[in-house]
Amino acid sequence: MSAHRRKTTPTRRRPPSRRRRLVRTLLVTGCALAVMAGGGAWYLYRDLAAGIGSSKALEGAEKSKFGDTNILLIGLDSRRDQNGEELPQEVLDQLHAGSSDIGGYNANTLILLHVPGDGGRTQAFSVPRDDFVDIPGHGKDKIKKAYGLAKARKEGQLAAQGVKDARQLEREGREAGRAAQIATVRAFLGVPVDHFAELNLAGFLHLADALGGVPVCLNKAVKDRYSGADFPAGTQTLDGRQSLAFVRQRHGLDGGDLDRTKRQQAFLAGATKKLNSAGTFTDPAKLIKLIDVAKQDVVTDQGWDLLSFVKQAKSLSGGRVRFTTLPVEGFGRNLGEDINVVDDMKIKRLIAEQIGPKASAGPGEPGASADPGPPPSSAPSAPSPSAPKDIGGIPCVD
Repeated sequence: MSAHRRKTTPTRRRPPSRRRRLVRTLLVTGCALAVMAGGGAWYLYRDLAAGIGSSKALEGAEKSKFGDTNILLIGLDSRRDQNGEELPQEVLDQLHAGSSDIGGYNANTLILLHVPGDGGRTQAFSVPRDDFVDIPGHGKDKIKKAYGLAKARKEGQLAAQGVKDARQLEREGREAGRAAQIATVRAFLGVPVDHFAELNLAGFLHLADALGGVPVCLNKAVKDRYSGADFPAGTQTLDGRQSLAFVRQRHGLDGGDLDRTKRQQAFLAGATKKLNSAGTFTDPAKLIKLIDVAKQDVVTDQGWDLLSFVKQAKSLSGGRVRFTTLPVEGFGRNLGEDINVVDDMKIKRLIAEQIGPKASAGPGEPGASADPGPPPSSAPSAPSPSAPKDIGGIPCVD
């Protein structure tokens, strides 16, 4: 008698419900996105740190104390790229600034940003480009010339040694120019420079476009055929071409070059406000555009932790920066050129009062002042408009 075995039917597993499949998919996708986001942010930062021009011009330089940071912003009046090559004609057309032979390597924008280590209010000091000061190794001249003079001198020395490679001449010449410009500003103001950022003319254009425009405010309408500035009164957002015209205008302004420094300050305030309010650091497309601008148009000192500064830079928007244009005593001429006559010791005292140990001391501490007061204005012989109004952290200028 044969035994019949009972066939067992395998238990069939119920397929997961649509809801369970959806939850699982979302969890897996979320984890993948989290990993990609973290890795992507790190990759983008590494890409920026590796691609941005790094300079050794500050090697061995004295540093600020008490956790303070002084950053020198240098705007070059150059129509050439980082390799000394002419900018494309379509870019020159947008610059409305003439051919690549004009302007040379003058530092037409010089702004010292002082970021206190205690989280206090950031201060920005604009140095008028025609201030007649001592340039180390050269003698007295316009402060803006320190860069170009040192660059030409270094290139001449290299050429005499037989160096013919154009890119090497440009690279080493610019390094000498940066070192000389920083040393000149440091000696003039009497404070250390911890970091610097150099931007050429095309950089203003590209930065504004990468940010989707920069907000500014004008007290009155302006039209200037030299710079291309043609704007109505009131608040408005300027694209790259308009931004460059805005920061370059001096014709038709009551204070001429001194008023142009106020426009540079307004551009800086508007750019930092837009940087922090437009979701730039959370929008990959915007961040990549900004990184491309940095790699193409910006040079900074080697070793500067830009990621940390970007976080710190939020204090630069929302009206938390106090802008000061350093005063001049009058105007004069030197070798056929217009110059600003300045009092070196007065400038050093002003800077020391605003950002020196006395200004850094806490209430009740020795040397502390109850209120540093408003920044001094220019002397009567060098008229400068009173402090502009402020709209949403953006100063209104004439």
